[in-house]
Amino acid sequence: MEAEGRPAKMRKLEHAQETEDATMDESTPAIGKGEAQTDSAPVTNSPENSGNVEGSVPQEVDDAAGQAEPKLSKNQLKKQRRWERWEAGREDRKVKRKEKIKARKERRRTEWEGQQPGGSTEQPPPFRAPRRGEPPGVQVPITILFDCDFEEYMHDHELKSLGLQITRSYSDNRKAPFRCHLGISSWGGKMKERFDGVLAKQYTSWKGFEFCEEDFVTASEMSKERMNGPRGGRIAGALAKYQVKQAQVEGEGGGEGEGEGEEAEKAPADADADEEGEVVYLSAESDNTLERLKPNSIYIIGGLVDKNRHKGLCYKRALDRGIKTAKLPIGEFLQMDSRKVLVTNHVLDIMLKWLEHDDWGKAFIEVLPKRKGGVLKTEEENGAEGGQDGEGEAVEGEAGENVQPIPNSPPPAYEDVV
Repeated sequence: MEAEGRPAKMRKLEHAQETEDATMDESTPAIGKGEAQTDSAPVTNSPENSGNVEGSVPQEVDDAAGQAEPKLSKNQLKKQRRWERWEAGREDRKVKRKEKIKARKERRRTEWEGQQPGGSTEQPPPFRAPRRGEPPGVQVPITILFDCDFEEYMHDHELKSLGLQITRSYSDNRKAPFRCHLGISSWGGKMKERFDGVLAKQYTSWKGFEFCEEDFVTASEMSKERMNGPRGGRIAGALAKYQVKQAQVEGEGGGEGEGEGEEAEKAPADADADEEGEVVYLSAESDNTLERLKPNSIYIIGGLVDKNRHKGLCYKRALDRGIKTAKLPIGEFLQMDSRKVLVTNHVLDIMLKWLEHDDWGKAFIEVLPKRKGGVLKTEEENGAEGGQDGEGEAVEGEAGENVQPIPNSPPPAYEDVV
């Protein structure tokens, strides 16, 4: 048994040895050929010399690139020389420009002095108008305050939308014919971080806009002091109209023999005079309706963008602090297909338009976007009356002419509501 198994093993070993010998025999001539072909092959393959050989090629390329200068065309050379001459004469041009401005100022001063009478000490007008002068509108003694103490109820994109609304409110107020004082209460948190970071602190240059870290009650007291100051503004626009009416009623009621009708007219005027300087928190849930704006008053707008998730939050906040509430008279003037809750900048724009026109209906029509689907109630009633009197075909024509939808106004880039 053992004798029969040993040859098998020997045969396997012999076969493996023969295979190894054959492999060595085949590889030996290849090495010989490689050595015969070149004597530098071992030097090239050595790890010590390989780095030197590889590094020598880029060095030669760099030297060649440094020696070869780019060739410029004649046109490029002309442009380069012209630019060099322009740069060389920069200081000379600055000196000449200053001399021209100085000579122009002296010439204007001489002409102005020649037109003035002898001995006049009046100074000439400024040569250049200020870049950031006062806006053309009239400042009125009314403050619109944005209550921004609702950060915990809003998402990040809603806080961003509120910042855009406040920025647009400032822009609209600056361009309005009758502008109000603006302010923010509870200033801080993520909104301040956004205004400081993304908006690069542009709010620091806003005029007529106060940022208060305290709540809306303290900010209202500070606003009253500001309106009573030298820059508080003057009564103009619709405010002046009501002031004239009040003076007329008081003048008629001051004479002898005043009747019962005169006393009835004087009572509401005195009541309105007592309510001037009030603080009103605007809320759609309030039972009171804002009939008109009054001088030296503060109107608070809740800075809450929540898609109407937290209903009555601003209203409850005002009641807890003992602040009077009121709502805009939207239901008295408009028939709307959507909710009566508006974004903050729309509320401000409506109040600015009322100061200009003394007409809530006109203010709503000019401000509210078409997507709100609002129609003036007077026009709707006129269309209905015409339909009852006329025939069927005439009814449709009259209704189409009388009912005027809200015109297209540029809607903001957001549809959040407060």
